[in-house]
Amino acid sequence: MSANQRPVLVLQPSVNTTTVTTTTTTTTSYAPIQLPPLPPPSSPKDPKNYPLLHANLPQSLRHFPLVFPNGSRAIFRDGEGGEEDMQEEQEVASGIGWRMLKRDEGNQETNVVGLTEAVERYGKKRSHNSDNMMEGIELSSDPNITIPPPRKKARATPLPQISTVNAAAPPSPLPSPHGSPSPETIWPSAPPSGASSPLPQAPLQPDLALTTLLTLPSLLAHFTTLPAPLQSHFLLTLLRHSPLPVLRTLHSVLTPTLARDFLTLLPPELVSHILSYLPFSTLARASRVSRSWRAIIDSDPVLWRDLLKSTKIWFGGESENSFANSIYARRRHVQRSPSFVPNPLPLPHPYKMLFKSRHLTRTRWVNNPDPKHVSFPAHGSSVVTCLIFSHGRIISASDDHSIHVYSPITGELMRSLQGHEGGVWALAACKDTLVSGSTDRTVRIWDLSTGKCTHVFGGHTSTVRCLSIVKPEIIDVERDGVITKEKWPKRPLIVTGSRDHSLRVWTLPRPGEAEFRCFGPDETEVDLAEVCDADENPYHRLHLEGHDHAVRALAARGRTLVSGSYDCTVRIWDTISGACKWVLVGHTQKVYSVVLDLGRNQACSGSMDGTVRVWNLQTGQCQHTLTGHTSLVGLLGLSPSYLVSAAADSTLRIWDPDSGELRHTLAAHTGAITCFQHDEFKVLSGSDGNLKMWNIRDGTVVRDLLTGITGVWQVVFEGRWCVAASNRNDTTVLDVWDFGNDDDEDWLGEPPGGLYDEDIFTDDEEDDVDIKIKGVTSMEDEDEEQEQADIDAMDQDLVPSESESVVENEFIDQDGQQIRRRLGDGDVEIPDVSSTADYDADAMGRPDGVEASRWAPAATVITITSPSSRPFNFQQGRLGKTSAAAASSRRPQFGAAGPSSSSSSSAAARTLPPTNDETPTRPRIRTQPPRRR
Repeated sequence: MSANQRPVLVLQPSVNTTTVTTTTTTTTSYAPIQLPPLPPPSSPKDPKNYPLLHANLPQSLRHFPLVFPNGSRAIFRDGEGGEEDMQEEQEVASGIGWRMLKRDEGNQETNVVGLTEAVERYGKKRSHNSDNMMEGIELSSDPNITIPPPRKKARATPLPQISTVNAAAPPSPLPSPHGSPSPETIWPSAPPSGASSPLPQAPLQPDLALTTLLTLPSLLAHFTTLPAPLQSHFLLTLLRHSPLPVLRTLHSVLTPTLARDFLTLLPPELVSHILSYLPFSTLARASRVSRSWRAIIDSDPVLWRDLLKSTKIWFGGESENSFANSIYARRRHVQRSPSFVPNPLPLPHPYKMLFKSRHLTRTRWVNNPDPKHVSFPAHGSSVVTCLIFSHGRIISASDDHSIHVYSPITGELMRSLQGHEGGVWALAACKDTLVSGSTDRTVRIWDLSTGKCTHVFGGHTSTVRCLSIVKPEIIDVERDGVITKEKWPKRPLIVTGSRDHSLRVWTLPRPGEAEFRCFGPDETEVDLAEVCDADENPYHRLHLEGHDHAVRALAARGRTLVSGSYDCTVRIWDTISGACKWVLVGHTQKVYSVVLDLGRNQACSGSMDGTVRVWNLQTGQCQHTLTGHTSLVGLLGLSPSYLVSAAADSTLRIWDPDSGELRHTLAAHTGAITCFQHDEFKVLSGSDGNLKMWNIRDGTVVRDLLTGITGVWQVVFEGRWCVAASNRNDTTVLDVWDFGNDDDEDWLGEPPGGLYDEDIFTDDEEDDVDIKIKGVTSMEDEDEEQEQADIDAMDQDLVPSESESVVENEFIDQDGQQIRRRLGDGDVEIPDVSSTADYDADAMGRPDGVEASRWAPAATVITITSPSSRPFNFQQGRLGKTSAAAASSRRPQFGAAGPSSSSSSSAAARTLPPTNDETPTRPRIRTQPPRRR
């Protein structure tokens, strides 16, 4: 009860019935009686000493009925407005065919009479000669007693004004031993019984209940002056004489008020230590006790970190920090939204969200016997070459030149991206930006929100076979022997690898930046290489040359790029300077797959020679050679704790990336592994018409997701979703599984590699080089001084010395080679590719998608090699225009197997192939175009 409210007593309306020749019923409503307010505590300076002062009392103590001796009823209300409650207590009289109207239903207005006025009215009609009414006791209704009627009505004596402030307070807080005080000063005596006509009923007959309410302030004032021991004795005496319902009511008030929340009172360190002993199921229930408990439990990073470790789902490395940073970036983005509404509940720490997501990933995929499954056709009967799952979208690419975007929930085709003139063999996505590479030698950038192709990059002279988006991240950089943490790259990059033996580095355009297309607006059939040098593209950064054969695989993070080639070498590049840091020689056949492990400062490569090699990026040495596969190792995957290799020998092998030790061999397939993906809990692999799920920790088969189909081309999963592309009866089909329940909306998946893109484009990002995005026409008006500085820098290393030799290089196409292995009683030829979806167009007997004559003017290519060891002087502000041919003139450091023959002028002279037809594995021969200056 607030200080400005006073308790009130609401009287039941009195009903008087007078019978003459008709019956008249008069209902009188009484205004609430304002009871005296209670005095405040004597010393409320410390609210802790009076915990019940502002406690919420139960309804039974704030609103209860009272019945007085004369039958009058009232309702005590501890606050304002009790009249409505009295009306609610009244029952509506009704019978067959009739019902009494409520007061607010009739047209007659009922006057509310105050208690004083009602007493006056009663006193005017009472009899003066009836003084035998005892105080607080009604007259006996003995019919033998006859009271004569009064001879004359006397004028009623005016009554004094009623005051409820200590109106009938006794001299002490305790009840008087002589009974209640005489009410005659307030209430006139009752009329005699047996009168000829009934008199109106008195409003109420006072008793101990009313006396107690009126004297409660005085009683409380006396109680507060008593010493504490006596107060306790007095209260205990009352409690001893209280029945069980009263004690239960008091217990319901005292228990929550006197309880102490130890989680909010103890220091955070002790709270975290105490909660660490609870299992996560108990923590989940405890977080629902109150808002304060939820805030304490959800926001404790140490608690959830220890819980992640104790349940063996803490992976280490940068996976946990990357997840946390992505959550913070997502929240910043939401808070900047104009429609942002603050959450009244505190946001949980990312580690808590990570624990729930990983716990669901570990349990739902195994324990959900019937996940939701959707199957729908896609791309007709064409091969699905690429499949990714990004931000709730399924993105698939095919050799039919198209890219499709599907909804994982319904399987609906949301977008169909058309534009490539050849098969699409490389895809990468980040947020609403999609990058694709094709056999038409172009790199296209799409806006997934609109389906529009915003940029077309030309420059490669053969199929763009692999690409990657390099997202900014904090990495360790060594400068003068001191390791510091820096953000590289400063803005996102695109790295592409091609059959033309080279790689290119591009700046990923931000949404809304100037569009660039490497051909005219009419998009007529032109030779992209002839009409547009990549140096004219303002987004082009570097051209990395050095490989002697097609670049088959690449991986990039920070400022480190790893490329694997059919020339049997692996190269390590710096994507900012363009320098080739290492040429890793050791494989005896083509390299088909590479992965990059910056946390361990190493890279891994898989080759057709059946081995997996682990390279040290700091020294260029081969740390481990992982043997066991008997055929082409076409696929590699890396997670914080596991390195997984898949080969054409129908097996997958799980390795320890630190020691190179073989942990498990997954041998249940009967054909070459065409696709796989893994995380810290499971491996999904596709082969020979089966899609299997394995437990990565013990190497056992968990379940078969697909069986009895023609072949599985691609498989991806993230969080609760799994998507597979397969062939059934010459029809391409996409299968989607949802392993979550309806209440698993906050199940967040972790992308492969642990790379998130929530904060990929930041407002405060600064470029590592000064690149000005201009139109093609404005490139002609470049600053002359900057142009001359660039020419001088390039001429410094491009002018051949007397010791340099100019030779013709021979490109020996070995893509037609095949590996033959024994399977059963017949010979099965397995192409030298990593998967069915990766079959090259010429190996499958399909045309390249673009006429060879269109791309192939007869010419010879002249390669100028320089043995000079002078470092290239990269000019800031012009690095985006620089060909890395100059960078490759810096002599690279070679790996443990010795120097690469491709970088020396003593390499054997080779002749050009006689044919000029281009396939995905044979580059077109073109004349080195003159550079525009």
